[in-house]
Amino acid sequence: MNHALTAAVAGFGTGLSLIVAIGAQNAFVLRQGVRRDAVLAVVGICALSDAVLIALGVGGVGAVVVAWPGAVRAVGIVGGVFLLCYGALAARRVLRPGATGLSTEGEAAGTRRRAVLTCLALTWLNPHVYLDTVFLLGSLAADRGALRWTFGLGAALASLCWFAALGFGARLLGRFLARPAAWRILDGLVAVTMLALGAMLMSGS
Repeated sequence: MNHALTAAVAGFGTGLSLIVAIGAQNAFVLRQGVRRDAVLAVVGICALSDAVLIALGVGGVGAVVVAWPGAVRAVGIVGGVFLLCYGALAARRVLRPGATGLSTEGEAAGTRRRAVLTCLALTWLNPHVYLDTVFLLGSLAADRGALRWTFGLGAALASLCWFAALGFGARLLGRFLARPAAWRILDGLVAVTMLALGAMLMSGS
C-alpha cells in the first residue's frame, strides 16, 4: 500500500470514527430518511458542510505548521490529548451504556425549506463540529505533511458515505441504530481508534 493510499484510508477511518458518534445531526438525518423527506438535500448539506470544514482545518492548520514549524509539537500534544479524552468517553459509554439508542421519533420537518434550515443550524451552530473537523482533523492531517490533503479527502469521503448511508438507508439502519447494543459496538470501535490515534499523535510530537 503506497503512502497516498495509506493517508486516504487513515483519513477515512478517522473521519468515520468521529462522525458516527450519536448526536442531534445524525438523529435528524435518520428521521428525515425514515420519513423520506428532503433526504437528498439534507445529505448534501451535511456532506458538503463537512467537506468545507475539513478543508478549512487541513488548510488552516497546515498553513500554521508551515509558517511555524514549532507548532507541530503543540498541535500534536493538544490534538493527542483531545483524542485520548474522546476515546475515553467512548469507552465509558461502552462500559456504562445509556438506556436507549438513537431515536427517530420527533416532529417532522414539514417543508423542504424548514428541513434545510434545520440541517444548516444543526451543522453550523454546533461547536463540536468545529473541534472535530477544523481542529482535530486539521491537526491529524498536518501530521501527514505533504499528504495532508489526501488525508482530508479520505475524511470528507467518510462523511459523504456515512450521511448517504444514514439518509438513504434509514429504513434499514433505523431498526439497527435504535438498539443500545448497536451503539455500544460503534462506540467500542470509536474508542479503540481514537485512543490509538491519540497515542500515535502524541508520541510523534
